[in-house]
Amino acid sequence: MARSRRRDKRRPMAEINVVPYIDVMLVLLVIFMITAPMLTQGVDVELPNANATPIQNDENDVLIASVDSTGQFYLDVGGQQETISLSNLQTKVRKILNQNPNMSVLVRGDKNVPYGDVVGLMVALQGAGAPNVGLVTEPDN
Repeated sequence: MARSRRRDKRRPMAEINVVPYIDVMLVLLVIFMITAPMLTQGVDVELPNANATPIQNDENDVLIASVDSTGQFYLDVGGQQETISLSNLQTKVRKILNQNPNMSVLVRGDKNVPYGDVVGLMVALQGAGAPNVGLVTEPDN
């Protein structure tokens, strides 16, 4: 009978201690919450909610930034087009938008230009303070 009493006292516990698992889970949650915003990068673009229709704007209220197939940047303000570097484009657009914040900003990119050049142009325009950037396209025939 002495043996049965010893077995009852040393029976293994079938319960799992979950406190360390909860601690690890909370630490991982905090790490992911801190690092997740750092992993996402991109350009904010507002897409239309309806079918796209041609924009009817006065030429004086539109700023068009263009990039051709060779990677050369152009700035067209009120019908006056000039060749410009990307850093000078950003500075000039910032000045124009400070004077006229309601001006529409459009991007026109050649279909053969590398995607990175168009994204670089959009990032420069965003850095210049353009709240929304539209894309110019040619209608299908």
